[in-house]
This record gives sequence, structure tokens and C-alpha cells, in this order.
Amino acid sequence: MKELLNEEKSIYLQICDRIETDILRGVLLEGERVPSTNELARLYTINPATAAKGLGILVDRGILYKKRGLGMFVADGAAEAIRLRRKQEFMEVKLRELLVEASSLGITTGELIAMLTGGDEDV
Repeated sequence: MKELLNEEKSIYLQICDRIETDILRGVLLEGERVPSTNELARLYTINPATAAKGLGILVDRGILYKKRGLGMFVADGAAEAIRLRRKQEFMEVKLRELLVEASSLGITTGELIAMLTGGDEDV
């Protein structure tokens, strides 16, 4: 989990992404406790309020849940929920950008399919 944060997007969103990625990779399992706000703040040398904002987003998304006095835990079905949301985002953002760029370059549907499948339709 201790990867360097960057300036590409807000730190609290990077905290969300890191925790979600750890859930998808099986580093954090359903029902398992996640690092606390203070643990994240120490780990990344950030303000605890920033870490809390990231964790709060994950609670709002239903990825984490709070146990009073014990901390935050990975919710049942969290990995599948993350996977579904990220697939949807991929289709709506990255795939749409790819299709627009392919169109502007004159790449045909056949050429694009060949590129994606490793074929060689005159690429």
C-alpha cells in the first residue's frame, strides 16, 4: 500500500484508489480492517482529515463500513462493486476516448478489432 502519492489528482482520491486496488488484488479481504485515518496519515505523511475524506468516500460507496470503536472494514461484495464501477468508468471514459481518437485517425472498426485482438489487419 505504501506507494508514492503524485500530483495528478487529489490525495484523498488517490487514497480511495489505493484501497480499492488493494481490495481488487486481494491484499484487503472482505471483512478485514483497513488502515485507520491516523495510520494512513502517518504512512503517506498527509493530514488526517485528507485520509478521512478518502475513507469517507469509500463508506459512501458501500466499499467500507464502520464498526464503532474498532475502525473501518471491507464490506461484503466490495471487490465486485469496485470491478463493476471501474468497468463502467472504463467504457464511459477511456473507451469513448479511444473510439474518438481512432475515428479521427481514420482507423476502421476492423483495424481497431485487429489491434485489440493481436491480429494484423494491415495495421
